[in-house]
Amino acid sequence: MKVLVVNNAAPFQRGGAEELADHLVAQLNATAGVEAELLRVPFSWDPAERLVEEILIARGLRLHNVDRVIGLKFPAYLIPHPDKALWLLHQFRQAYDLDVAGQGHLGDDESGRAVKAAIRAADNQGFSECRRIYCNSPVTQDRLSRFNGVAGEVLYPPLNDAALFTGGPYGDYVFAGGRVGLGKRQHLLIEALALLPNGPRLVIAGPPESLAYADRLRALVEAHDLGDRVDLRFGYHPRADIAAWVNGALACAYLPYDEDSLGYVTMEAFAAGKAVLTTSDSGGLLEIVGPETGVVAAPEAQAVAEGLDQLTSVASRAMSLGAAAQNLWTAKGVTWDHTVRKLLE
Repeated sequence: MKVLVVNNAAPFQRGGAEELADHLVAQLNATAGVEAELLRVPFSWDPAERLVEEILIARGLRLHNVDRVIGLKFPAYLIPHPDKALWLLHQFRQAYDLDVAGQGHLGDDESGRAVKAAIRAADNQGFSECRRIYCNSPVTQDRLSRFNGVAGEVLYPPLNDAALFTGGPYGDYVFAGGRVGLGKRQHLLIEALALLPNGPRLVIAGPPESLAYADRLRALVEAHDLGDRVDLRFGYHPRADIAAWVNGALACAYLPYDEDSLGYVTMEAFAAGKAVLTTSDSGGLLEIVGPETGVVAAPEAQAVAEGLDQLTSVASRAMSLGAAAQNLWTAKGVTWDHTVRKLLE
């Protein structure tokens, strides 16, 4: 069987979806009787009017010599094929929940409404063409049901490079990995740490979404005189380095706004036996991060500071929560074998 995984491609941006696509192709190629490749379709959402062109480009593509297509993200999942499965990582949320929350960029004038209507119409048509629809989390599943009236089955992404996240000695720092950007709110961690004179060290590592946000974090560290307590490691890092930071942490922190899924940062921390600090509006993480496996704080600096203190002031508490987190992740039994089998049904 020849399987083509299709995903969008924003030049020089790489995150969890890109990692997932690469690992999915590798796992498919390791399956007997399967030959897989990845097709990345260039995608730009600015200016907003270009989104209609992007839809037309995707809908106009024709795939040959392909037995099965697995679509991941908008608009690549709109490419027509008679045998297409959708593993929905997320839709173009600016036309859905972010628009409702007033955080979309499409606007509510006549042009903006037309673009949103075009996205929803294209999605509904594309979804109707899929033989199966899977969602990466209950959050994505619920969004698909609420906005499109379409049912999807939850299929969790497995942890990539699971063998690297084995845990290890508990250090004196909190690790915050993943993409660095306003939507991930690393600034809240620095602002919170400034309120804790005797708090832990903080290591932030990952590629910044913009130079402006990276500069904002540097300025916060300098303004609060935290240079000896906050280690900013901007950029892409080898997976072994990320794992080393996770394995040696006292705990981990991840504060995204309304994450679609459990989040690789969370999954890696749990696999390594590390508790996680997150916020009450962080979305999919809240399925597994709670009082038994970490701390959930309100999304503001004082509450995050209190959460940091609660999690790290007594090392044995962080270790106990980390052990519970590891047990929970192991019990979920999320494996690539199961995932590939479902996508090839």
